[in-house]
Amino acid sequence: MPETTPRGLTRLAFGGDYNPEQWPESVWQEDVRLMREAGVTMVSVGIFSWALLEPSPGTYDFGWLDRLLDLLHENGVRVDLGTPTAVPPAWFYRAHPDALPVTAEGVRYEFGSRAAICHSNTDYRAAAAAVTTKLAERYGDHPALAMWHVHNEYGVPVSACYCDSCAAHFRRWLATTYGTVDAVNEAWGTAFWGQRYTDFDQINPPRLTPAAVNPGQALDYKRFADATMRENFVMERDILHRLSPGVPVTTNFMTALSQCDSVDYWAWGREVDIVTNDHYLITDGRRTHVNLAMAADLTRSVAGGDPWLLLEHSTSGVNWQPRNPAKAPGQMARNSLTHVARGSEGAMFFQWRQSRRGAEKFHSAMVPHGGTDTRVWREVVQLGAAVDALSEIRGTRTEAVVAVLWDWHSWWAQNLDWRPSVDHDARERADAFYEALYDRHLTVDFAHPEADLSRYPLVVVPALYLMTKAAGNNLTAYVRNGGTLVVSYFSGIVDEHDAVHEGAYPGPLRDVLGLTVEEFSPLLPGERVRVSGPDGSELGADVWAEFVVPRGAETVLTYADGLTAGRPAVTRHRLGEGTAWYVSTRLGADGIDALLGWAVEDARLTRRADLPRDVEVVRRTGESGTYLFAVNHTGSDAKVPLEAPGTELLTGERAVGRLPVPAGAVRVVRLDG
Repeated sequence: MPETTPRGLTRLAFGGDYNPEQWPESVWQEDVRLMREAGVTMVSVGIFSWALLEPSPGTYDFGWLDRLLDLLHENGVRVDLGTPTAVPPAWFYRAHPDALPVTAEGVRYEFGSRAAICHSNTDYRAAAAAVTTKLAERYGDHPALAMWHVHNEYGVPVSACYCDSCAAHFRRWLATTYGTVDAVNEAWGTAFWGQRYTDFDQINPPRLTPAAVNPGQALDYKRFADATMRENFVMERDILHRLSPGVPVTTNFMTALSQCDSVDYWAWGREVDIVTNDHYLITDGRRTHVNLAMAADLTRSVAGGDPWLLLEHSTSGVNWQPRNPAKAPGQMARNSLTHVARGSEGAMFFQWRQSRRGAEKFHSAMVPHGGTDTRVWREVVQLGAAVDALSEIRGTRTEAVVAVLWDWHSWWAQNLDWRPSVDHDARERADAFYEALYDRHLTVDFAHPEADLSRYPLVVVPALYLMTKAAGNNLTAYVRNGGTLVVSYFSGIVDEHDAVHEGAYPGPLRDVLGLTVEEFSPLLPGERVRVSGPDGSELGADVWAEFVVPRGAETVLTYADGLTAGRPAVTRHRLGEGTAWYVSTRLGADGIDALLGWAVEDARLTRRADLPRDVEVVRRTGESGTYLFAVNHTGSDAKVPLEAPGTELLTGERAVGRLPVPAGAVRVVRLDG
């Protein structure tokens, strides 16, 4: 079995992407001196270095990389060594221009950015295999090598190509997946609009058409594009496993729901030896620390609950948003240690030294343009000491009590053309329900709809438009066996081929929810509805309403106005030993909190009313002990009740009763016993 932790790394990982090829070698000695000062334990190297490693076809220059890896080893810094296959050299594209991807509109991209790759191109695959083989042969047993880093952020910025090579590859994929062209016709419903095929050779990618393309075809093309990228990863991974045995192989994910919508990370998580993730704050006015926690929880879930590694985030501002504010003093540490609380085995950054040239020269780094006499550098050094002080938590696992169901295939299908309302956003509902659970201080795992859910008292389905019959049966069994389920609107509508389930909505959820939905009634922009309880209390909602017919479920809230006035808006259904809730409209934050309050009571979970808002408390447990992380995102000092006394690892102080957590600070207690 491949190793699942970086080889030779005995502390938590702390460091970042190191790109010394951007600097004269005279700077390297200064770099390693500063790395020792900051407590750096690992750096990522060589990710964008193909043009330097292979300056002309078949001619390799490893001298600079030899010197670099030896220097890092001499200074006690482990190496996450990249295969540079995200950016082939200019000479490669001059020889193989058809390796550049083509858009659905028929426009071929040019060289000059990053990750412009047709993943079906056989010349690209051969060149990627060759450079990976050379690297593995030369460095597979280098004493500095901790793990291999294949490619970079698959799917960003291009995941799908629509060229003729991809068309031929897509046909082969369809033949393997379906067996016959008749099976494709059945899955895609090609009888509609006369789209029936009689031979695989008649099928093309879903290129530009005058109206909406066949949704089954579009959904399968997303699956094909994801599978094709994964084929290339597996090709490189297998070369590395063969030539560098015992060294784990990863590639950096971007699981944050707002950042990458083209990759099925449930599938990818099964292929890497270590799950790693890149996370960057989306500063759009929302509470950025909530999205950060959500991304960390999702990454841990993709890792199956095992520890994972934050491979990139930023010390301060980024460079690719319309406006890129700096992080506040102390925010870098809070961000980093929140990831650690939620399962990361360290905190790595992009990048070590801030670039002077190129597209990301205004992206923050561990060593900023201003050098060491800067706030960012001082905070980096402080964070390095804090991460080192937490090394005993390695191998422990984060505890969660609620599961939120998420499926990338459902998200892909939901986002295709011609849905009932452009205002319904599956990711927005996931964000909204997660935020409500976060504010109740309930730690969340994400789960695939067909996963074993038996250990969770509460399961939330914020938006699962595509649901297989197996997933519906899974949720029904979960509730029958005593679970509490919360389902939001427009869930359980279509099967894996984007075909509406037979019978009334919501398909495989009808029995578990004890209802049917006669018709959707999306609302117009600015239109709102009121929902009321038997005590006369009211909540506001927008975007969506439904004509719900109870078939065993009890009505908890009723539409007070609009087309659906007098109809059920929120229902509760007892089934077996458990309970299923359904909300048929887009409730605001107050409404979601009220709904979850009822569900939490059914699930016999306790709300942490003793914790202030935006003071998050997370536990990691394992053979080394139980660790309580308290992260104070507020501007006021807080006190967190402790279930047992312990030792605070960042200060060395004893902690008894109520743990003081200063404004903006993090505290980590190893509980006694």
